[in-house]
This record gives sequence, C-alpha cells and structure tokens, in this order.
Amino acid sequence: MTQDRLFPASAMPDQDWWHTLWPDPDRVVTALCIEPGMRVVDLGCGDGYFTAAIARQVGAGHVVGFDIDPLMIEQAQAACKGMSNCSWLLGDAMELSRLLTAPVDYVLIANTFHGVPDKTALAREVAAALKPDGRLAIVNWYPLQREQTTVLGQPRGPKTDMRLSPEQTRTVVEPAGFKLETSVELPPYHYGAIFTRIVDA
Repeated sequence: MTQDRLFPASAMPDQDWWHTLWPDPDRVVTALCIEPGMRVVDLGCGDGYFTAAIARQVGAGHVVGFDIDPLMIEQAQAACKGMSNCSWLLGDAMELSRLLTAPVDYVLIANTFHGVPDKTALAREVAAALKPDGRLAIVNWYPLQREQTTVLGQPRGPKTDMRLSPEQTRTVVEPAGFKLETSVELPPYHYGAIFTRIVDA
C-alpha cells in the first residue's frame, strides 16, 4: 500500500492513550508558533486531533487536513465539524505542492516523519508548497528506548531505531532548503523542530 511505503509504522494510534499523551493539543499548536491568520497544512492529519486545534488557533486563517487514507480524512472531518476554516485533501505527500491551490504559510508534520523513507525528498516537496518565508514544523519522538516511553502503562511510539534526534532531523531537512529556526520541548517524550524556508534555496 502507498501508506506503508510513505509512513511505515505510522498508523493512527488508539485514542485513549493518544489523548492521554496529548491532553492539550491547543497548547502544542501555540508552542509550535502557529499564528492567527495563517494558512496551514496538517500533513498526515490522521483523525484530525491536531487539525481541529490548528483551526481554533488560526481563526480567520485556514487549515488543510491532508492524508493518504480516506478513512482518516472522514474522521478528521468529523473532528472539525462545524468549523468553517478547514478543507481536506486526499493524496500522496510527495505531490503536496501540486495538489494545493496556492502556497501556504506553514506545514506541520506530527508524529509521522520518522516513517518517511526519503526524508529530504519530502522536505523538498514541502518547501515547494510553502511561501518564501514559510515554516515547516516536525514533531518527533525523542530517540529514547521504546520501553522508556510509556503511556497508560504500555510502551508507545515507533520502534527505537526509527526515532530521530533533533540533530538528525536538522541534518535531513536543511539540505531541502530550510534553516532550523528553533526547537521546542513537548513533554513528556517529544520535541518540535521548526524550520524556515530559505528564500534563495
């Protein structure tokens, strides 16, 4: 399946532990410097947990929930029911810039980047989808042993050998035309690496 090719081991987790791990998605979105009025893509939006938080944050802006799985798009639409600043795209992340109608201010990739086979290629595609001063944020699990990242008493997250340190993330993203702007702590097990597109890249 295309989903397995792009994001192996990145299926949407069960809601019980996912909501325990991320009890305040609005705070996460704020920490990632998503601002009112922005046009944002939630790339690999899954069930829309963060998409809804982005919609609340951007207000008069807009969020595009993008996923390769039609079932996830349906669930995300349900999570954002009643919100008028959301739209949806079903497709391959490697065609993002061609599927969007216009460049965006911000792309969020939360909890799926570890499973991308060619991470620099995906970052390059994101760069093509952004405005000249646009941002890419990647939320990753810290490279801790999986047995150490427990939620509700069970080890959670991707396999240990799939996890990327902030420096490893920077190393694969910056060659695609980005510069690391900042890194934020997202306790207990995550960080957010926020990159700015380099205009002349």
